[in-house]
Formats: sequence, structure tokens, C-alpha cells
Amino acid sequence: MELGIWIVWLVRAAWIAAILLMVIGSIPSSKLRLYHELMLSFAGRGKILQPSSSQKWTVPQKYFAHFYVVGVVWTTLLFAMTWMYAFKMAPLTGGSHVEHWFKVLRAVFLLLLMEIHVLRRLIESFYVFKYSPCARMSILGYFTGLFFYAAAPLSLCIDIASEMVSFAGNQMAGLISEGKSPLMQLGWCQLIGGAFFLWGWLHQRRCHAILGSLRKIPSQAKEYIIPHGDWFESLRLSLVLYMGLLIASGGIDVTIWLLFGFVVGNLTMAAGETHRWYLRKFENYPANRSAIFPYVY
Repeated sequence: MELGIWIVWLVRAAWIAAILLMVIGSIPSSKLRLYHELMLSFAGRGKILQPSSSQKWTVPQKYFAHFYVVGVVWTTLLFAMTWMYAFKMAPLTGGSHVEHWFKVLRAVFLLLLMEIHVLRRLIESFYVFKYSPCARMSILGYFTGLFFYAAAPLSLCIDIASEMVSFAGNQMAGLISEGKSPLMQLGWCQLIGGAFFLWGWLHQRRCHAILGSLRKIPSQAKEYIIPHGDWFESLRLSLVLYMGLLIASGGIDVTIWLLFGFVVGNLTMAAGETHRWYLRKFENYPANRSAIFPYVY
């Protein structure tokens, strides 16, 4: 049990530290100029990688696929463990035991949504995206991506981490196939959050297909083109996906709020830099297009 508690606080501390670093980086002060440059270098990838960044501290941008390999393996493991645990503790009586079982089912559902997401991203990284041979990303950004796809699935089941550690240590039994499917016992928050997640997931798939199509012509493999269509005209898709996870969680776990806060901060920084790069690069860039939040930023 103590190990599980340590895991909970370690994950929360990591999210808090990462969010604070981004908050400090967003303060418009000349005294923080060096820190701002460091943060931009840290977050840089592809077209928004700072020209002064040393190639020594970068890796190919196609290494994005590594994030999703880690995400798929880790999420699948956690999903299988929570699924088995949900069957093991299926309630036979009412009261607090039923409430606790619902908490486990919620974790199963959140991990299922995450599994759908990382599987699609893994497939896209190999068969849809055509990264430029010259595209690079910061080595620190690379390690941050690995951390994110290790910590995000764990955050989705963090409120039962102590039990999962004990369960994993004591048994890895086969699935108990009797009884009703646990996913049929979910509540309205899970259904609404799941619908929200799938809505964003479908739009992200379409947008990634659009991006992939821009590099199908060999002569354009090293060129940047303004993407048009679907949600390129409005908001960042990953934000909708993780908002769906937050809604499906019921919004009662601090760790998932910290996960969502990190996603908002990270996407806001990256979207702002990308938006400014497009404005500098293309004279015909749509003037009414927002960086991340429609009509706000």
C-alpha cells in the first residue's frame, strides 16, 4: 500500500512541477528572457525549432512514434490489469463496495479511451505522417514526450494505484468471464465524456489525414504548406480528447486535473509558437484563424 501512495504523489508532483515551469515561462518579463529562450528551445520541434538550436541536442522528429509505442504498451498493460481487477471485485452486495467498484470501472473506461487514442496515433505515425528528413526536435522535448505517455495512462487510474500494486503483486490470473460486462454499469459522466472524446478523436483522425496528404508528393516533402479543412480552422484537437477524459473521470481526481492542466499548458505554448511561425512564413495565412482557443487566443 505504501508503494502505491508513493506512486500517487510522485506522479502528482511531476505534473505540478511541469505546469509551474510552463506558467513561469508564460510571464512576460524581460528578466526571464533567458528562461523563455530555454523553454522555446525545450519545446521546439520541426518548423518551430529555434534556428540556433544545436543539432547535437536534437533527434529526428519521426521519433514521435516512440511516444506511441510506449503509450500502447503501457496503456494496454494497465487496461488489462484494471479489467481483471474489476471482474475480481465485482460487487455481490450493495453499499460502499458498489461505489468502490464503480471507481474501478471508471478507470477501466478511461484507459479504454486512452488505448483507442494511442493505437490510432501509433498507426498514423507509421502510415499517415510523412516527416521531413530534415525535421528535428529537442532531446528534452523527446524525453518529455516519453514521460507524458508513461504518466498519462497511470494518471487515469491513479486513484486505485495502491490496490493495483497489491493486485499485480499477488496475482495475474485469467479473466473471469462470467457476469455482465462492467462497461455496461457506467454512469452519465462516463457516457458524455466518452462521446466527447470520440468526437475529438474522429476530428483528429481527419486532420492528421489532411496533414499526411500534404507530403504525398515527393517534390513537396521538404516544403511546409498551410493545412485547411476540418478543425484546422478552429481549435487544437488533443485538448478536446483530454477534456473528454476529464469529463469521463467525473472531475473528482486531482491527478487527472493536473494531467489536463499540463496538456492545456503544453498545447498553448506549442500552438502559439506554430501560429506565429505561420504568420511570419505565409502572407496568405488566414487572419481569422486562432492559435488554439477560437476567438480567444
